[in-house]
Amino acid sequence: MLKQKTLKTLVRTVGIGLHSGNKVELVLRPAAPNTGVVYRRTDLEPPVDIPASAEAVVDVRMATTVGRDGAIVGTVEHLSSALAGMGIDNCYVDVDAPEIPIMDGSAASFVFLIQSAGIVEQNAPRRFIRVKKPVEIRDGDKWVKLEPHFGFKLMFSIDFNHPAIDATEQVVEVDLAREPFVASVARARTFGFVNEVEALRAAGLAMGGNFENAIVMDEYRVLNTDGLRSGDEFAKHKLLDAMGDLYVLGKPLIAAYSAHKGGHALNNKLLRALLADETAYEVVTFDDRDQAPAAFIQPAFA
Repeated sequence: MLKQKTLKTLVRTVGIGLHSGNKVELVLRPAAPNTGVVYRRTDLEPPVDIPASAEAVVDVRMATTVGRDGAIVGTVEHLSSALAGMGIDNCYVDVDAPEIPIMDGSAASFVFLIQSAGIVEQNAPRRFIRVKKPVEIRDGDKWVKLEPHFGFKLMFSIDFNHPAIDATEQVVEVDLAREPFVASVARARTFGFVNEVEALRAAGLAMGGNFENAIVMDEYRVLNTDGLRSGDEFAKHKLLDAMGDLYVLGKPLIAAYSAHKGGHALNNKLLRALLADETAYEVVTFDDRDQAPAAFIQPAFA
């Protein structure tokens, strides 16, 4: 049987919120089978639990935010991507602020936390959502799509019309049956533009952004002294975001995802469209581990 997984023990860290700029303590804790990923606002009295789901997404401006009963947790996509990539089905995410800390702007710090806590199998079958027919969302020249595929692979193409970005790979593809998440996806950082900072901060966003947690560009070049981590980091980060946005679904997808100029809003619309059509998907488990897609058996960090 392909089993569900959780953490062996709790693990904690402290960072700052990308958009709030405030100090945030994050604790990841083990959870029982079939719990899913649950975000808990520990600074509220009483604490508020927000189970991850497509319907729990309440804001998609510059990040994915989940909420319930007026309580929110923002910028969940990088942590969600790490949980997806590391195969964690059940986890409590305790946070004492309305935002997950940004760490280095990628999923790598969250991967380190998960590896530090350890991973344990649970005596319950892992439940997947298998896409049975194509589902697509379009907005002008932007689009996102899910298609049937026995595994999990992603393709993302970008078009920013910026010299520094245009000089890098515009299209990336990752098949998790062949490319481990940690090596191929996890280290790609978020990015932003100096000329947008004033407007973002006037809107209460990007208050904690800096060279330590984002790739920063002026009109022509990357300003970070250490440059890029890879020649496809911009497109790869958009793919990383998509993995996190899709895992808000609460179960791993057996599907092929593709996108052109997609983002948090389109990704959430895609999930809602999938769930709205009962003929487009089914929930499956694998009694025989050898019959499961290779994408979910290969180690995330091989």
